[in-house]
Amino acid sequence: MGGYVLRRRTGAHLCAPHCYTESVNTDQMAFAPRTAVAMFFFGLLCSLRFCYSEKPPNYTFLKHAHEAPAVSRYDYIVVGGGTAGCPLAATLSRGSKVLVLERGGSPYGNRNISNLAHFADTLADDSPGSPAQRFVSEDGVLNARARVLGGGSCLNAGFYTRASPAYVRAAGWDGARANASYAWVERAVAHEPPVRQWQRALRDGLLEAGVGPNNGFTYDHLYGTKVGGTIFDRHGNRRTAADLLQYAHPAGITVLLRATVSQILFTRKGRSRPLATGVLFQDSAGKKHRAYLNKGPKNEIIVSAGAIGSPQLLMLSGIGPREHLQSFGIDVVVDQPMVGQGMADNPMNAIFVPSPAPVEVSLIQVVGITRFGSFIEGASGSNFATPNPNLDQPHRRNFGMFSPQTGQLATVPPKQRTPEAIARAVEAMDGLDESSFRGGFILEKIIGPLSSGHLELRTTDPDDNPSVTFNYFADPRDLERCVKGVKTIERVIKTKAFSRFRYPYISIEALLNITTNFPVNLLPRHDNDSKSLQQYCKDTVMTIWHYHGGCQVDRVVDRDYRVLGVDALRVIDGSTFKNSPGTNPQATVMMLGRYMGIKIQNERLNTKGSERRP
Repeated sequence: MGGYVLRRRTGAHLCAPHCYTESVNTDQMAFAPRTAVAMFFFGLLCSLRFCYSEKPPNYTFLKHAHEAPAVSRYDYIVVGGGTAGCPLAATLSRGSKVLVLERGGSPYGNRNISNLAHFADTLADDSPGSPAQRFVSEDGVLNARARVLGGGSCLNAGFYTRASPAYVRAAGWDGARANASYAWVERAVAHEPPVRQWQRALRDGLLEAGVGPNNGFTYDHLYGTKVGGTIFDRHGNRRTAADLLQYAHPAGITVLLRATVSQILFTRKGRSRPLATGVLFQDSAGKKHRAYLNKGPKNEIIVSAGAIGSPQLLMLSGIGPREHLQSFGIDVVVDQPMVGQGMADNPMNAIFVPSPAPVEVSLIQVVGITRFGSFIEGASGSNFATPNPNLDQPHRRNFGMFSPQTGQLATVPPKQRTPEAIARAVEAMDGLDESSFRGGFILEKIIGPLSSGHLELRTTDPDDNPSVTFNYFADPRDLERCVKGVKTIERVIKTKAFSRFRYPYISIEALLNITTNFPVNLLPRHDNDSKSLQQYCKDTVMTIWHYHGGCQVDRVVDRDYRVLGVDALRVIDGSTFKNSPGTNPQATVMMLGRYMGIKIQNERLNTKGSERRP
């Protein structure tokens, strides 16, 4: 196995000084009302979930599914044009005929995606074609899954960081090829962010609180405090996995948008094991199409539909727990009880810190990697309540999926969330002074995690969300790590380095009480939340969108990501992970797509060739 070499990045991809800035009011603010602070927090959370790409590429191979023939044939069929699927398909297109089926639309040209003034609208959009499909886990935590070309890289906070060398070794990946695959991704999408005052204060506060050493800017996973990469370029444009399709050979790839795969097709004729032969999909008008594999022993279907979509599709196709599938009338191809198991979501908890001083708008840039199993990050914002630039429309503030416009009224029982109640909440939000929306939050996220749950079908409709249970803090060691993480945040808030961005007369207990009232989930609150950090962790748990599992290695797929018990079928995405890689997974998911694309190419050519540059 090749060595996995740490390469610290210190000067590449510098961002222009004006990146991520927004004009701020220099007047000192009064302490914001609790309601306004809560609204800011969720506006900030949702503001991190957007896809901004100003100039669409000229992808001649990008088409809508209704343009597809009724029947077509390819060497590879990739189900899901997301964070793994795009780099995988781009790589395989050099030498083979590849079809990518993406159930969502394009990240390019949609104002709610590409325009910074409308980025919060993405999660507030609950239309059938929205890039973000909401779901609530059985744990009562609000969440979202991507439905757009580029996948989660279009909806996340943009943080880019590699997995640790230990993670690479445990996964059985060749270290040299992993390094080369990361570098291939980074040339197209990764940059060094500008670190401004609030983020510098967080960095220095972490160091003062004992999370050292200072590792500077690096993509590498190192204990201590560092500035990570970002997928935002120096002009503020988000670079996503969809941009990796620039590496594709246009004559070797077809990408179909709004193509929802409902079933993988198999044959048993003359075989001891089922053979994947094609897929059934439908376009946005509901018209059905079939895509088959060309004849050949190396041709394959590769599922890259994400941690929710991949186990869901396997079940819909007859691979899963026999009794569960039969209860939906699904013919069982392989009785595989491990499909849908091992679902995990790294629990996140945060403390909101209102600021007396102006703060920049910043996404996740700094991370403290502790030795006890918690990652400390932060984001800040000022005046996120963006006025509507359309003068024909009234001034409205939108806070994404947690806005009153989407029915998220935490203090109002669901049956009382009437249009009138929502309208009153919207009006009240519009009346808040913009200075109320100033401050930031410091969060901690659990490594791993050790707790896990499962996924089950609700219906046989591939567009419906399955039932997902993550079992946050079921393992007491996760809860212990959360408590230590929250204590670390408390130390950071009290540091001299961070003193400019907190009110000295607001106690830590008061900050905990403020945060406890945020409508982050559907769980009940307890009176002792600010007294018991264990209870605080349980009551204020939320997602950071790093869920994984459901098709794990050695349980559902082998070390080459081939689905156990069938032929010509692989799963390559985050559903195969047992733990979330690094502090944030997107870099490793993109790397895995490239890595496995090279490996599959080499298998096809029956060689052990090294990395092929595009």
